[in-house]
Amino acid sequence: MASVSRLSLGIALALGTASVVAIAPADAKKAPYTGPSFTKEERASLAALEAALAARNYSAANAALTTAQSAARGADARYQLAGLQLRLGRETNNTALQGAAVDDLLASGRIPVAEQAPLYATQGVLASFAGKRERAETALARAFELAPSPDAAIALARVKLDLRKNAEAVALIDRAIELQAASGQKAPEAWYRRGLTLATMNAMAPQAIKFSRALVAAYPNATNWRDAVLLYRDYAKPDAATTLDATRLQRLSKALAGERDYMEAAQAFGSANLPAEAQSVFQEGVNDRMVDPAKATFKEAIATSKKNATSAKAKLAAARTAAASAATGTAALDAGDQYLSFGDYAAAADLYRIALQKGGIDPNVGNTRLGIALALAGQRPDADAAFRTVGGPRADLAALWLIWLSQRA
Repeated sequence: MASVSRLSLGIALALGTASVVAIAPADAKKAPYTGPSFTKEERASLAALEAALAARNYSAANAALTTAQSAARGADARYQLAGLQLRLGRETNNTALQGAAVDDLLASGRIPVAEQAPLYATQGVLASFAGKRERAETALARAFELAPSPDAAIALARVKLDLRKNAEAVALIDRAIELQAASGQKAPEAWYRRGLTLATMNAMAPQAIKFSRALVAAYPNATNWRDAVLLYRDYAKPDAATTLDATRLQRLSKALAGERDYMEAAQAFGSANLPAEAQSVFQEGVNDRMVDPAKATFKEAIATSKKNATSAKAKLAAARTAAASAATGTAALDAGDQYLSFGDYAAAADLYRIALQKGGIDPNVGNTRLGIALALAGQRPDADAAFRTVGGPRADLAALWLIWLSQRA
């Protein structure tokens, strides 16, 4: 006949790490608790069930379970029976047995609060499988409350989605990513993408932008960078100058995809009177075999950008001289843009500093461009400082630039 300690061990194995050995009932203060007590019939039926489980004789175990259910009358016996029933349910993939056993164990009041989370998680998952979504939500919420973990957050988020509580699901996915990071591990890319998709579908702009930034920070590839920049543009509705800097970021992160992207980027720089930058975009497209220079549309546009770049280059020195003597920083900002366009990043940075010093310009524009010039000049700490001063409508774009800067070799 199995001893009490062996029966307790059986429940411990069924529950994993949860402690179930000789837990005093809630009303133990009324009388000293001396350990589990069984009648002769209870002890015999529980021992038979445990022996069948040990032998993996599940037909005998099911028969023994029925006998034990009839014999178990005391609280101790019902508690031990619930643990063995849970083990049988798990080993035979019988979710009905598992669910009833978990319910009984939680109702017993004998599982320490610190060890209840796995049981509530099991209860929630089983309820979800059974289509009982509200019950699943309650159980999984309790499991997450007791033991916050990335997997618990994701499990609860799935149920929230089933209940069409999308905003709560988005918050839980965000929390799961945070918990994963706190454990020193990177969350799966699918979590970021799921959060981003849900936030986008539910018009949750701040959350969508946050997920897109987190996605490119964790998984910096061309596809994710393109999505992040385009999503920023869709939600922020930036002005022409800010859109230009977003296009620069898309280009520098190698996120221009296909001839349309290259044409639109080149046209944007051309419209901003930055033909050298338009010319370099076309050249990159040709080098990357994304642009066919023999195609009529591109052939004409490339020729125009080259001609205009030659004309603009002849005016660089005069623009720098005019910027030095101007009363405000507008001329210096424009001259800095030209030098940036031609790839003279050190000169561009000097001019942007002059523009910021003289004033009369939007300092957020000036500091964004200064950060870009310094980054491309290899002055990473100074670039970081410039981007961090950017606020207002450009703050989200500056945050993306900072991520890009952190990923430069």
